[in-house]
Amino acid sequence: MKAIKMQDPELFEAMDLEKKRQENHLELIASENFVSQAVLEAAGSILTNKYAEGYPNKRYYGGCVHVDTVEDLARSRLKKLFNVKYVNVQAHSGSTANMGAYRAMIDNGAVVLGMSLDHGGHLTHGHPLNFSGIDYTFHSYGVSDKDERIDYSAVLEKALAVKPDLIVAGASAYSREIDFKKFREIADKVDAKLMVDMAHIAGLVAAGLHNNPCEVADVVTSTTHKTLRGPRGGIILTNDFEVYKKVNRTVFPGIQGGPLMHVIAAKAAAFKEALTPDFKVYQSNVIANAKALADELMRLGFNVISGGTDNHLMLVEVKTLTGLTGKDAEELLESVHITCNKNTVPNDSEKPFITSGIRLGTPALTTRGFTPDAMRLVAKLIFDTLMNKDNAFVLEQVRKQVEKLTKTYPLYT
Repeated sequence: MKAIKMQDPELFEAMDLEKKRQENHLELIASENFVSQAVLEAAGSILTNKYAEGYPNKRYYGGCVHVDTVEDLARSRLKKLFNVKYVNVQAHSGSTANMGAYRAMIDNGAVVLGMSLDHGGHLTHGHPLNFSGIDYTFHSYGVSDKDERIDYSAVLEKALAVKPDLIVAGASAYSREIDFKKFREIADKVDAKLMVDMAHIAGLVAAGLHNNPCEVADVVTSTTHKTLRGPRGGIILTNDFEVYKKVNRTVFPGIQGGPLMHVIAAKAAAFKEALTPDFKVYQSNVIANAKALADELMRLGFNVISGGTDNHLMLVEVKTLTGLTGKDAEELLESVHITCNKNTVPNDSEKPFITSGIRLGTPALTTRGFTPDAMRLVAKLIFDTLMNKDNAFVLEQVRKQVEKLTKTYPLYT
């Protein structure tokens, strides 16, 4: 960042402080990760200069021969990664990927069934303030009160009642493996199309550690960060050529202009990394670390929603044990350099901006090399922090242990 430091010291300072924050804090936000140097280089490359409206070999601008190669690399690698026939790599984010999929699959005002946000869904799965809830008539399913897992018979019952044109499977705060084949059966019984948003679990799917929704869904969307460990962006996948054509028209010129070619290059770099044996080992470690963290938190007395995790994340209800809201817990943990996010838990009595829980994930710390033993120590540090909010001595001891951990597992060595 030599040029930025010389030309814009104020901007450099903010960026440098963020770099130090990432190095010196324990990153437990489930939707965040640390990309490789190759992905960083691609994202910050000269490709940011090139405008390339359209698709490879069908551009509206000249001079696209080399960026065509870049996009074709991203597309071919993505097809291989998820064993799928057709892909679009131009979506700027997971939200625009979802918008592109919706508009390609259903008409404005159509009835859609998606997972409730407060039970683990996502804003783009029908929240009334989001475009999805504004443009379509959404109904929600959630988790069972008995075991805090998706009750597929209840989903079928809801689908029979509301007769959706589209069912959306996938979540942003659900810690159990989702049975996409059951969602396919439900969709078929009510003559609905099936869309899967695998943004959180895409890396696990790529590594063969979660069932692949591309085998059963009409269309699949994802982000390229989170467990997939690429740049911030979106993708859309399908095995249906007619859907693919509609998706392409919807993304461009429907909702976006020129693609971000530097980001598509970074996606291509990340997809190549995800095709390696090392990536499968990494994803196995992500799950092992999540299970270790969840098990230790439960041993210490926390209520981990659904009693554990099958993937990279967990929801922890903190209010009962600590007396703290999720918002208070997030802020207190931030003060000792542990980063997480407040999150509603099923049937939460607190408002969405307050919450009774926090969401924790292991992709970022696993990238740094954390082991299950290290994650059990992190659980103890979380416990010590939340149980001693007014004990300055204990909080300082936690900060010192966090500092020791970040030095033991350095970032970008």
